[in-house]
Amino acid sequence: MSGKTIFITGASAGFGAACAHTFATEGNRLILTARRIDPLLRLQAELSTGAEVHIIPLDVRDREAVQGAIESLPERFRDIDVLLNNAGLALGLEPAHQVDLDDWDTMVDTNIKGLMYCTRLILPGMVSRNRGHIINISSTAGAWPYPGGNVYGGTKAFVTQFSRNLRCDLHGTRVRVSCIQPGMAETEFSQVRFKGNDEQAASVYQGTEPLTAEDIAETVRWVVSQPSHVNVNTIELMSIDQSWGPFAIHREQQ
Repeated sequence: MSGKTIFITGASAGFGAACAHTFATEGNRLILTARRIDPLLRLQAELSTGAEVHIIPLDVRDREAVQGAIESLPERFRDIDVLLNNAGLALGLEPAHQVDLDDWDTMVDTNIKGLMYCTRLILPGMVSRNRGHIINISSTAGAWPYPGGNVYGGTKAFVTQFSRNLRCDLHGTRVRVSCIQPGMAETEFSQVRFKGNDEQAASVYQGTEPLTAEDIAETVRWVVSQPSHVNVNTIELMSIDQSWGPFAIHREQQ
């Protein structure tokens, strides 16, 4: 698992930054994208001694910007071996009848459309070279509902099903598709969800040992490092402190 060109979205923090650190230790070429340029510059400085790093300030919701970024890649970075569709977010925990519609739009545009744009624009090169690997970061929320998960869970269900359908479309090629579904993990995720409310974000993990960004990065590294004839379809992983709950039953007061 060395000498590959790896394109990571949402690389400025969390899973994306951890994956960048993991792959930089193996002599790969990294294309790191995120909306925030300053964290990308810091990451580039940290990793440049072990890997070639090309950074792109990019909002994956902007279809034309994604196309422009991919078309303008330097020659050495154009043959992308691994696309890690990591950019994504959750906003709020309000019930569907109280939610801010702007939050729903942002989640759909980032978690679904951004992933679609990057995949559609990078995939043809993989198919023409008859090699490559697309790794999509979904969530346990895409399979298991919880109150307030509404559109976030729906977007992650899309990621999971889209990954399966990609495998069908790519049948007969050597292009692999994998879907990673993490459960509770402590990154900036909850701070983003609660819009900077650190106290509310911290309460999510209080008294638990959640997954870390490094746990997910190691999972991604393992998936990519499998022999080329092995396709890891889906991995769902949770902290040992997380599991499924019983069915909710509403009882009328007597």
